Amino acid sequence: MSPSLIAVDWGTSSLRGARLDDDGAVLEERAFPRGILTVPAGEFPAVFDELFGDWISAPEALCLIAGMAGSKQGWVEAPYCACPAGAEELATKLAWVDPGRIAIVPGMSCERDGVPDVMRGEETQVFGALRLLGIDRGTVVLPGTHSKWVRVEAGRIHDFTTAMTGEFYALLRQHSILARTLPADDGPFHGDAFDAGVAHAMRSPGLLQSAFSVRTLALFGRVPQSQQPSYLSGLVIGEELRERALHADAHVVVVGAAVLTLRYERALASLGVRADTVGAQAGWRGLRDIARTIRT
Repeated sequence: MSPSLIAVDWGTSSLRGARLDDDGAVLEERAFPRGILTVPAGEFPAVFDELFGDWISAPEALCLIAGMAGSKQGWVEAPYCACPAGAEELATKLAWVDPGRIAIVPGMSCERDGVPDVMRGEETQVFGALRLLGIDRGTVVLPGTHSKWVRVEAGRIHDFTTAMTGEFYALLRQHSILARTLPADDGPFHGDAFDAGVAHAMRSPGLLQSAFSVRTLALFGRVPQSQQPSYLSGLVIGEELRERALHADAHVVVVGAAVLTLRYERALASLGVRADTVGAQAGWRGLRDIARTIRT
């Protein structure tokens, strides 16, 4: 049997792993609420062994770890790989915690107008998504707490920008005057309210002004309380898209969990922008491609 690859995404709040065969097929997956913030300093090896020790004990097994495990608060700091770069450059900058067996994939950095930007983990998803779609260039968005917009050319990430969309949603949802009228939980998704939020964001000069509409529409009973979270979600995602100034004939690859990719796909469609979506398998495919680069 071919040696298996252990692909791990170790984030801030969660930990996922998959055991892949040499063709990239998932043999087994595991998920735990053991993000790096739950692991005391010096205990990363013990936690890894507890959760994946049986996998790594297989002869010739190789483990690649993407995400915040490579940050200053993680297992071992993996210095950022500067853009432009592809999978081969990432492979040459792996931070080995067990030489030949366990390595952490570096994040990536770029600089725009004298200000640096960084990401950890999303780079492997980008490479995997493009490979799954059979393309080597394009615009990729990875929605989340800190959404990433990535420009890829000839299979290499040239630059990217970060939008704190998810974090601004949470701040407005929980810690602003808007929280006074919003329901205790988000409840079901309301497409019409979301669309209205996107549309208002697109014709507004900015979120500092448009966000107050959540309160005024509630005061005048024009958006029911149960639909207000969906409207606010449309506002912040619409603001993110407005800043991108996308053309109607643009094509965007959206990578991530369905709960978010479906919203971005819907918002992009309202602007006439075509979107392809790729799920969690993108990260596993990206790590597999990096592993193949190491072995060749």
